[in-house]
Amino acid sequence: MNHPDLNDRILGALCLAGIGDALGAPTEQWTIDEIRACHGGLVTRFVAPTEDTFAGALGGRRGEVTDDTSQLVWLARALVAGGGRLAADGWLRCLLDWAEHSPKATFMGPSTALFVAALREGRDLARVGTIGRSLRKLTTTGITNGAAMRVAPCGWVHPGDIGAACEQAFITCLPSHETDVAISAACAIAAGAAQALVSDRLDAVIGACVEGAAIGERLGRERARAVAGPRLPARLDMALRIAEEARDDLEFMRRTEAEVGNGVLACESVAAAIGLLAYAKGDPLRTVSIGASMGNDTDTIAAMAGALCGGLRGARALPAVLCDEFLAVNEAEYRLTELAAQLSVLADRANAS
Repeated sequence: MNHPDLNDRILGALCLAGIGDALGAPTEQWTIDEIRACHGGLVTRFVAPTEDTFAGALGGRRGEVTDDTSQLVWLARALVAGGGRLAADGWLRCLLDWAEHSPKATFMGPSTALFVAALREGRDLARVGTIGRSLRKLTTTGITNGAAMRVAPCGWVHPGDIGAACEQAFITCLPSHETDVAISAACAIAAGAAQALVSDRLDAVIGACVEGAAIGERLGRERARAVAGPRLPARLDMALRIAEEARDDLEFMRRTEAEVGNGVLACESVAAAIGLLAYAKGDPLRTVSIGASMGNDTDTIAAMAGALCGGLRGARALPAVLCDEFLAVNEAEYRLTELAAQLSVLADRANAS
């Protein structure tokens, strides 16, 4: 894999993740039927978010990204500053810097918000979400998709190296998403993102996601916290089966919602995103369009699937009209072209070692 190709793939991943995020922001929390009625079918173009969405209530513009892409960019910048490596203390500084300086920090998800508040106040992070005087934490703490939605850069700096991508992803799950299910979800995305840069085969990327999910679940149980509830590998099996069996887009979306889930829980949205990638057969426009049309956590599902698909296909394969409008809105703030070039240097170095 030569340097220009790595650069094209990383830029494609950055842009398609952001495009999916921006397409899905105006439909977040809506139902499938509401989205179909408003858009006349799938979401295929940017629209201004309305006040009944998080993006609209917080002043988001047409084509603008949310906290999903914003956190991903902050993590990518931290990895660049660290030469491709980010230790636990560096990650905590990165998270606090994002919370202090990103305009999108007002979108902050529930698990991240709890720990950012504790970091700011100097409280014991081990006590966040605990029950009474015990150290047992609420089952609902740390099981959402915040770590998975931002984690793709951990794969981009380790092209083809699933183990290294998962180890770096694990660090970024702490302390806010330190559960086996959230770590499994983050490692699934990181592993898929790593494989996408070095393969032309969709099945290889899907296989890497499955492998990463298993690695992450093991890391979570051995080095973090196991929780009761649904397991990502099981939900992922369901999502991939639906992707294979669905006869049309509506059947795929409805069955995914009913059987896998499309909400903020990591076991739902991450499985849905990987199933979406398989169902859309790695087509960039269909991937983000269906993701933004699936209902519930649309921006995150479309962003995660977009990161994987964009890395596999590269920037040259992205829909030009959407890409041009997306960059016109977001490039000045996030400098994605420059960031992709910096990440590709690290990827090239790792690929050569």
